[in-house]
Amino acid sequence: MIADSDTRWKWGALTARRIDPDARLDARLLRGRATPTPRQLAELGIPADSMTESTMAEILAETHAGTCDVLVVSCVGGTVQALLHGLSRAWQGSDRRPVVVTGYVGVVYEKLADGLLLRAGADVVLANSADDARRFRDVYDGVGYRTGSIVETALPFLGGEPYRADESRPFTVTFAVQPSVPDGRADRQHLLRRAVGHARLHPSREVLVKLRSKPGEHTTHIEEQPYQKLVAALDPPENLRLVYGNMAEVLDRTDLLVTVSSTAALESLHRGIPTAVLTDLGIRESLGNHHFLGSGCYASWDELDDGRLPRASEDWTSTHGVAGSAPYAALRGRVTALLDLAELPALSPYYTLRTAPGYLPGILARHGLTPKGEPIAGFAPREAGPVRQAVREFVRNSARTAYRQGVQRVAPTIRRWGQL
Repeated sequence: MIADSDTRWKWGALTARRIDPDARLDARLLRGRATPTPRQLAELGIPADSMTESTMAEILAETHAGTCDVLVVSCVGGTVQALLHGLSRAWQGSDRRPVVVTGYVGVVYEKLADGLLLRAGADVVLANSADDARRFRDVYDGVGYRTGSIVETALPFLGGEPYRADESRPFTVTFAVQPSVPDGRADRQHLLRRAVGHARLHPSREVLVKLRSKPGEHTTHIEEQPYQKLVAALDPPENLRLVYGNMAEVLDRTDLLVTVSSTAALESLHRGIPTAVLTDLGIRESLGNHHFLGSGCYASWDELDDGRLPRASEDWTSTHGVAGSAPYAALRGRVTALLDLAELPALSPYYTLRTAPGYLPGILARHGLTPKGEPIAGFAPREAGPVRQAVREFVRNSARTAYRQGVQRVAPTIRRWGQL
């Protein structure tokens, strides 16, 4: 499987395990700004039989029917599109090719058409709920693209023991923060102040602020205002703590999950944990919390301070991939049927030089590919000696520093150097 961030590694690896728990899992981490660190990978706790950090050109050269039967692509939409074109070019003339599976890592609350059409061309496009499957088919139908690749499933990391109150420990409130929602300093400070205030108001409760990454690390999104720095100025009480670690393990000790729109809410709802989707900053598409309309989970910090414990609507959870029996059976059946075919058709992305001549070349170029899907000269894989490896590490660290300082204008150049 191919992933380009810690969150996408989690989704891709667990999706691969849902397809076949006993299959060999070889991971290729696409080199870039959000490439997960060893600490982030260890925290997720998902083992792989092999794991390599690779460039786009290296992945294209090494991925074929001789190296894998099923390829799970867990990347941002533009990267999926580039891989579909690059792999299609690389596999021309081959008798066999891997089955290609892709999808969305979590809640689809923005760029529905754009992200979905960038994934069109994979053999299987996963929809994480019945509601998503309906919306996905509407998009493909709307442009005249076949809908047979869309398969309804559920987020692969839903699991854990059903919630039961445990009076032997303090009532625990977990505030699951997100790297990019909200992104403004004032909004983040408001949410933290309210979490701190809740801890002071309820000294018998334990309040956990669940963080995604440590300072200097990157996730799928760039975090300009880390919560770690903001909370220090608020003089939090002893019953409020910052925590890292596996979300499932944190949920094991959670009695109330609070978030703006994190997929942690879906994990929490799946277990039956009272879950609050905050309305303090409004219910807005830009926040992603509009996804929970009809769920019964909306609450403000004021209401939580007063003791409210939201209870989710069973109708909503059943149509949004949170509750259901055998949610992965259709996925396994679709992949098995494709593997049994004598010959798979060539990959056929919706975007081509004919349908999107002003859009597709730019996507491919940003990933080091020509309009034909071939590696641009200078981006082709070569043996990396000690000097080139040291340069790669220096450039990678420089790119991360530049992003942290907000100097994004130099990022394209740095990424280009990183392919040396």
